[in-house]
Amino acid sequence: MNKSEPNDSSTLAMQGSNFKHGGNVYATAKKLNLLPSEVIDASASLVPFDPPQILIDSINAEIKNLGFRYYPERDFSELKEIIGKFHGINPNNVLPGNGASELITWAGYEASKFGISIIPAPCFVDYERSLNCWNSKFIHCELPKNWNNIFPQTFPLHPEGDVIWITNPHNPTGQLWEKNSLEEITKKYKLVICDEAFLSITPNGEKESLIPLTKKYDNLLVLRSLTKIFNIPGLRLGYVVGSSKKLKQWGINRDPWPLNSFAIKAGIDILSNKNFYERWIKKIHSWINIEKKRVFENLSKIENLKVHNSSTNFFLIESSTSLSSSIKYLENKGILIRECTSFKFLDEKWARISLQSRKNNILLCKEIQNSFKK
Repeated sequence: MNKSEPNDSSTLAMQGSNFKHGGNVYATAKKLNLLPSEVIDASASLVPFDPPQILIDSINAEIKNLGFRYYPERDFSELKEIIGKFHGINPNNVLPGNGASELITWAGYEASKFGISIIPAPCFVDYERSLNCWNSKFIHCELPKNWNNIFPQTFPLHPEGDVIWITNPHNPTGQLWEKNSLEEITKKYKLVICDEAFLSITPNGEKESLIPLTKKYDNLLVLRSLTKIFNIPGLRLGYVVGSSKKLKQWGINRDPWPLNSFAIKAGIDILSNKNFYERWIKKIHSWINIEKKRVFENLSKIENLKVHNSSTNFFLIESSTSLSSSIKYLENKGILIRECTSFKFLDEKWARISLQSRKNNILLCKEIQNSFKK
């Protein structure tokens, strides 16, 4: 396959310089002399509910049994069995990780073997960080900045290259890609890396998952995270599904104990209880469908502000002028939204907002409206 050359809408690069993330709650709380729980964090796309009791019970049981006194199991056999059963796939095609971020790093390792990576952008900056770890070249290809509210949508790009990184639903735009169009993409590249970190959160998202296609395509890796859906970013738990040969090599090269005993136990208990999982998902999808409509309608009333459609629990807003002063105003009120200058092809006129509880969404919309009246 021919390698792409840089053009007006793509950049051949080996390093990036603006690897920002949302979720800087502790720094903001300290600055404003608040408790972290008093900060409304709409910059990180987590569900606003407390972690489920089954997860708390799992951690408490590990403490009571002193399971943390021992080195964690290195091959994660029970957790892999549970994940395999959950998705109806061979456990040998599963590798748990220290959150999706660790697995993104190893996906970069895999991508570096095949040539130039294509990164549809704007995109999650960790893909660049990962590729930089392995001195791997990549090209940004610009995604359309306008789309309708009918999801899923056909994946709009077919650039030439060796590897392609896909996020479904896409971060930060919130677009949900249609499974059949992604399967056509899978046929085109030497390696396809599909990050489904937000897919379980997204109403009707699981229908578009590529995990079933890993049985058919050895060049497909699918990343999953349990961080967002259970609001446990500090626990660090995710997994990747793909070729057992590839994942076995990752297991040889990675740190000996990437997951602690609490994360392993929590993953087993959460994913082995199907009834609980289905009730939890139903609760999340109902929250998104109700609150997304409410927030969209309220923010759309602001003059010179466009609210972009999204399939999931976050969305982009676009102002006719810089949002920097609004973001600063909100931060001083203890409200964080995600400024977008670190996203390729976006600038200070864009921001990403994550849905909160009903109470906090009302306050969020009110203060955003106030920030435009200054």
